[in-house]
Amino acid sequence: MRIDDGWSNVEGFVDEKLRTTVTDEHPKTIIAKNTSPDIPFDRSINPYRGCEHGCVYCFARPTHAYHGLSLGLDFEAKLFAKPGAAQLLERELMRLGYTPKKIQLGANTDPYQPIERSRKITRSVFEVFARFDHPLSITTKSDLVCRDIDILRPMDAKGLIGVALSVTTLDDTLARTMEPRCPTPQKRLAAIKALNDAGIPVAVMVAPVIPGLNDHEIEDILGAAKKAEATAVEYILLRLPLEIYELLKNGLRRISRTVHAV
Repeated sequence: MRIDDGWSNVEGFVDEKLRTTVTDEHPKTIIAKNTSPDIPFDRSINPYRGCEHGCVYCFARPTHAYHGLSLGLDFEAKLFAKPGAAQLLERELMRLGYTPKKIQLGANTDPYQPIERSRKITRSVFEVFARFDHPLSITTKSDLVCRDIDILRPMDAKGLIGVALSVTTLDDTLARTMEPRCPTPQKRLAAIKALNDAGIPVAVMVAPVIPGLNDHEIEDILGAAKKAEATAVEYILLRLPLEIYELLKNGLRRISRTVHAV
């Protein structure tokens, strides 16, 4: 199935098809907890492992080592899905003594990466949240989030959700090299506008900020975010696990060659 991620309308860019495989996995729990002092949430859900978006800077890449896979192309092409996520979530929310607290989606891998269009695991998780009137927060780089406005709008009316779209750069060349299979920056800005038009406030995440690469764009991104009627903005500096240092270094060399060739 072809996906309109906006790149077919950008002159000079070719639709590159990545061959992916998806393996179903069946964990015993779905809510992950953390105690990291630099992360503003302590619980999250990741419907997928690995991410087709292929962002060169992604701090989640080392998690693929748990499967004996590489943090390079394996992370982007050998994906894992959790088809029982909604059922697990419902069971955990019904557990005696459970205390509701906001749960983050998009903490590691994007809940709206391309395979979500057919698998709809993220949507099934949201349906559970909606039934339980449970608070959640969503971070994504994809305009696919607009598909679920019918679920998100009533939840927002109850003050249950927060939505953030990540806009790392407005430069198509830089975006295509740094985030090769994400929707274009303009697609993401259009999604912000569409969500706001539906009455769902959206924050823009300028993330990650990589000094010397995209930090000079912050004011321009803020201007574009304002035009798209974003209601808030946040930024996150590059989070760099040691394992991805060499991968990122090679990626930055490629980015430098691509940008200077334009």
